[in-house]
Amino acid sequence: MTLEILVRYLHFIGIFTWVSALVLQWFLVRPVLRRQQIQQLARIDAVYGLSAIVVVGMGLTLWFGLGKPAEYYSLNPVFHAKVGLAVIVGLLSIYPTVFFARHRKGDDPIAEIAVPARIRQVITLELLIMLVIPFLATLMAAGVGR
Repeated sequence: MTLEILVRYLHFIGIFTWVSALVLQWFLVRPVLRRQQIQQLARIDAVYGLSAIVVVGMGLTLWFGLGKPAEYYSLNPVFHAKVGLAVIVGLLSIYPTVFFARHRKGDDPIAEIAVPARIRQVITLELLIMLVIPFLATLMAAGVGR
């Protein structure tokens, strides 16, 4: 197995994990959660963050180190749109991450915490944007933007 294949595999696994964590968050977020549930969401959010780091790390390795020459990606506007959307998703994720981190600690695991509606809206927006990214990757694979 070549290093490029391993890096591509890790990139895909990272993407699947990233999306899976986001879907889990979407299913688990409710208007009111117990601290225990927020702690669970914080752990899922940590997986989300780690998987995003894997995706970015492997993506940068593919862009600048392995596979096609960097110009193949650097000169492709579809690639820039794909990366831009991934950055937007990452920036949007800051709000739920901060909320989960702030509310995960406390003495009473069954204390009820009101969750702002905006948290679910942000997660929904992240998921909708994530739906577009594979489409852009498919366009790139078909040679669009070169």
